[in-house]
Amino acid sequence: MPAATLPLTQLFRFGLAVTLVIISHLATTTLDYPVGSDINDKWEHFTAFLVLAFLTDFAFPNTAWGWKKLLPLLGYGLAIEVFQYFLPHRLFSLWDLGADSLGLICYPLLLPMLKQIPLLAPRWHTGRLLPSKNDIRDPP
Repeated sequence: MPAATLPLTQLFRFGLAVTLVIISHLATTTLDYPVGSDINDKWEHFTAFLVLAFLTDFAFPNTAWGWKKLLPLLGYGLAIEVFQYFLPHRLFSLWDLGADSLGLICYPLLLPMLKQIPLLAPRWHTGRLLPSKNDIRDPP
């Protein structure tokens, strides 16, 4: 991987790791705060997995979004639900897993918009997150 791409890729990888730790903690801790409606809970699942999809996609920019990125995230969502089944203060919920899946499935719908963001656009043209020195040419 070229040195120019490393800082941004590492930033996304760090963000992915931190997000996974936070989600894992929130999924297993006791709820000391009042939970909003069930719709809010599903919206949180959807949003969390949409963010995880984005972070995973950009943490590993040399691989296009697809099953190799989607399935591990779906497995993570399933693992959380199975783990919650064994916690006295949590429940296994197929609705939660469905909201997780919907977030992962909707991520590709954002790709056309993400391709318009200058900081992220080089990934689709070069397979890297930042242009290398060879990509930047002086005008003739």
